Amino acid sequence: MALFRFATDPPARPLIRTQNLIMRAPLAGDYSAWASLRMQSRDFLTPWEPVWSEDDLTRTSFRLRVKRAAREIASDEAYSLFILDSHSETLLGGLTIGLVRRGVAQACTLGYWMGQRHAGKGHMTEAVRGALDFAFSELALHRVEAACLPNNEPSRRLLERVGFTREGEARGYLRINGVWADHLLYGLLSSEPRLTSATGRKL
Repeated sequence: MALFRFATDPPARPLIRTQNLIMRAPLAGDYSAWASLRMQSRDFLTPWEPVWSEDDLTRTSFRLRVKRAAREIASDEAYSLFILDSHSETLLGGLTIGLVRRGVAQACTLGYWMGQRHAGKGHMTEAVRGALDFAFSELALHRVEAACLPNNEPSRRLLERVGFTREGEARGYLRINGVWADHLLYGLLSSEPRLTSATGRKL
């Protein structure tokens, strides 16, 4: 397993690198870019996320978010990462490898969001492929799970594009935008083929 999960490592070190992206833990200096991107994308993200708290975009709330992310990475509980363009270091969105379960499960749950102006450009597909490589190779997990609203067609296409299998539907699974919503459930095993971004070949 990866040694860089431990708290002695530099917090700015990217955990995942792909051809065009880096993914790393949030840092205190990311606040302005994060708050700006989230605010500009609020209407775009609202249908797919829990209700934002009144202080969600405050600097104080962000500092707590940064500390929690570092603590969870150090304890191998979750990996909440920012997605940045590897050339310009522009913040594009976020991705979480969460609810890491060890023991007999060796599984996690995948979640993600993309800023509105960066959506539809292939960034999230590349980010998810990188996250899967990280989960299966570096974290030695056996299974990655994901869920999406039935009417979230872009997210459904993304999951199926990278190799996830739809396994069922859960009623009232998550409280999204203030309403308990049914979700489609997806899963991918480390032993199953995944599609490469460049060639469409299976790994």
